[in-house]
Amino acid sequence: MNTKGFTLLELMVVLFIMVLGFSVIGINLSSGNNATAQQRAARDIVSALRFARGTALMSHRETAVTFNLNDNSYTVANRDKVYMIPESIKVTLVTTQNQLLGQNRGSIRFFADGSSTGGRVSLQRGETVWRIDINWLTGHIELENH
Repeated sequence: MNTKGFTLLELMVVLFIMVLGFSVIGINLSSGNNATAQQRAARDIVSALRFARGTALMSHRETAVTFNLNDNSYTVANRDKVYMIPESIKVTLVTTQNQLLGQNRGSIRFFADGSSTGGRVSLQRGETVWRIDINWLTGHIELENH
């Protein structure tokens, strides 16, 4: 007798392989959440810095992004919102002496011509470091993974 189709055993084996494959994908995705959070935080900071630079250029007024390293947060001038960075990420800020605002606080300031005080913001989690470099002359913002 020549029947066409699959046996129940063949279908069970295929379903088992599919479930096994999806579980491996799920494990990989969940382990990448920490790295994704770090990358997302770095990109959010870059966006805030670019927004501040654009605001300074358009309004012809100095605009600053202020970092509070005590609670891993930052604010953009003229905005009430406080942006939080996950506590598991160590944030370091390198800026000019006159932009240090006290214990573990400092700013990156952008001027009306597009230039800035310059500096660097680093986000470290374990061995992974994302660096955001701000050129003082041009205000250009660059994100690098190290």
